[in-house]
Amino acid sequence: MMGNKRIVIGLSGGVDSSVAAYLLKKEGYDVIGLFMKNWHDESVTLSSECPWLEDSNDAMLVADKIGIPFQIVDLSKEYKSKIVDYMFNEYSIGRTPNPDILCNREIKFDLFMNVAFSLGADLIATGHYCRKSIIELNKSKKIYQLLTGKDSDKDQSYFLCQLNQKQLSKVLFPIGDLNKSQVRDIARDLKLVTADKKDSQGLCFIGKVSLPDFLKQKLKSKKGEIIQVSSDHEIFKKDNNENTSNSLDSLSTKFSYKPEDGEIIGLHNGAHNFTIGQRRGLSVGGNLEPLFVIDINVRTNRIYVGEGKKHPGLLRYALKILKKDIHWVRKDLKLKKGESADFEVRIRYRQPLQKSTIYQAKDDLYISFYEPQSSITSGQFAAWYIKEELIGSGVIN
Repeated sequence: MMGNKRIVIGLSGGVDSSVAAYLLKKEGYDVIGLFMKNWHDESVTLSSECPWLEDSNDAMLVADKIGIPFQIVDLSKEYKSKIVDYMFNEYSIGRTPNPDILCNREIKFDLFMNVAFSLGADLIATGHYCRKSIIELNKSKKIYQLLTGKDSDKDQSYFLCQLNQKQLSKVLFPIGDLNKSQVRDIARDLKLVTADKKDSQGLCFIGKVSLPDFLKQKLKSKKGEIIQVSSDHEIFKKDNNENTSNSLDSLSTKFSYKPEDGEIIGLHNGAHNFTIGQRRGLSVGGNLEPLFVIDINVRTNRIYVGEGKKHPGLLRYALKILKKDIHWVRKDLKLKKGESADFEVRIRYRQPLQKSTIYQAKDDLYISFYEPQSSITSGQFAAWYIKEELIGSGVIN
């Protein structure tokens, strides 16, 4: 039994946090369920998917069923300033942010954690599929490890790649050693209302959002050109020759296109609505293979596309992370200037880990991949691992 140690768990209204709360209660913790309300504007939320009102009601029913206190905290003002405004800014300059990673760093493991401590919490808990381990160096010094979840199909360590040692020291992941089917079985045995509820695919604690409608709030729609660039264009041959110098800066620099590099094949409603590697929403046909977005220029409101998923405009061998955006979960493993080391890296959720070498230059950090990576996207996060442990991460430049 865990005595009177108090745990505040983020109850989202989904099955994962529901079962996590139950497991903590079963272990003897003093558990409080806390639902975060992060959004008020339902005009851009697809209400049939995951409205906050339905989620908060389900969370309340779960708390009542397992016998724990339940509260709702309104963090919508903070969410807007820390997440929504950041998203608008990133999209406005042609970058693609990851709101879920930001939500965990800025909201759940910062503001939410502070609310939890104000309720007398010793620790917080979440329903993430990941694990924590502790290396005890001595009686006063510990290193906290962020490990992948046992369910490799549901592992969510990537979403927590910006956490620090202090945050890890104060969190538990009760379902990290379970797979999804086991979690649902526990929920069904308990007859929880969330047992067969679909997983949310929307923004962190908001729900399913129509991104074009969301962006229209601040970013006006405007017709622009869709320009198709041939895979045998001279620009790709030129850059490939330059890359033989093994210059990491050259390898990590994306191609820069001009209108005369291709052919106008259609119009779009705003370059900020697209991201690198996107194939849906172009509304252009007549090609043997699908078209993919290979570049976005929000200044000129043009998007450039290439035919086929192996188009050279999609592929790069390296990426760069600026000094200000480098984050080490394990600061004791941080590379010093001029050092390099082999890691496994992913640049998006659920991507299989990719073999790579990380180089720490004077200021910035470079990741060089063994195999070319498709759709490396500015604003997204790269996370690096050693076996099952997440070591660090950074925003792709």
